[in-house]
Amino acid sequence: MRGQLVVGAFSPSVLLRVSRRLGLLGDRGLDVLEQPVPSSPAQFRALLDGDLDAALTSPDNVVAYRFDPGNPLGETADVRIVAAIDRGLGLGLYARPGITTADRLKGAVIGVDVPGSGFALALYALLASLGLDRADYRVVPLGSTPRRLEALMAGDCDATMLNAGNELRAEDAGSARLVRLVDVCRPYLGTVLSTVGDRRRALVEALAGALRDAAREITAGNADRVAVEEAAAALGLPETLARRYLQRLKDPEEGLVADGVVDLQAMETVVGLRRRYVPATAGGADVLATALEPSRGLLDPPGAAGR
Repeated sequence: MRGQLVVGAFSPSVLLRVSRRLGLLGDRGLDVLEQPVPSSPAQFRALLDGDLDAALTSPDNVVAYRFDPGNPLGETADVRIVAAIDRGLGLGLYARPGITTADRLKGAVIGVDVPGSGFALALYALLASLGLDRADYRVVPLGSTPRRLEALMAGDCDATMLNAGNELRAEDAGSARLVRLVDVCRPYLGTVLSTVGDRRRALVEALAGALRDAAREITAGNADRVAVEEAAAALGLPETLARRYLQRLKDPEEGLVADGVVDLQAMETVVGLRRRYVPATAGGADVLATALEPSRGLLDPPGAAGR
């Protein structure tokens, strides 16, 4: 089996690059092109149109575009979670330099991907944990995590959710993390590999296997040098921050999911946030009430889930 896959991602995937460096993609006959996406609606538009074969995305996005017709695209599709990738990689609420306490966020501008995206919903929960109601701040859509980092550093927003190396750059520039996601929403799943239906299924499953093997090598400490080099190159991190990123990849609370198995309790957290902040009904029934049942087809294959 040989084939090319186009994968859409918000931030450059160090895991994918390590997979390539270790020969795990080539061993499976895969030629993977990573395509940056500006926002979650753009990512799923491209996925549904066939411009992307797979996506590295928030599991909440898969839930929204599978079950909720009120999503930004206004349509649902047979999008599925193929494998778990990470537990958030440092997800937290970061304030612009100069803001170090939650009371400074009253009346603040808060940057999100789009207001109903998974990271936005988690962000609302973090702000609530700090005593802030939705009326206490103004939400503005700014797109992908790298774009939100740029906006934070430029002063175009007062706080936002960052992860995947972007938070390390923010900290290095003087930004403070006000609260970690895993301190409020646990267990949590940050990134999954997703696709549509059976489109290029064998190749996407082969990619999931390569990413899983790379995650095992990283978490076992067998790919430190490669991971640091790829983090520095892909994320523009100096070596000191690239080494911190490596430790984040290995972190049992926030790091890689070495076996690729979707934790159902983590998915309950993700679905619970959506039901709390953007409840969706059809015919008076909650469309997400049974979202995690095997018969609903969110997890593909169903055996990819476990506790």
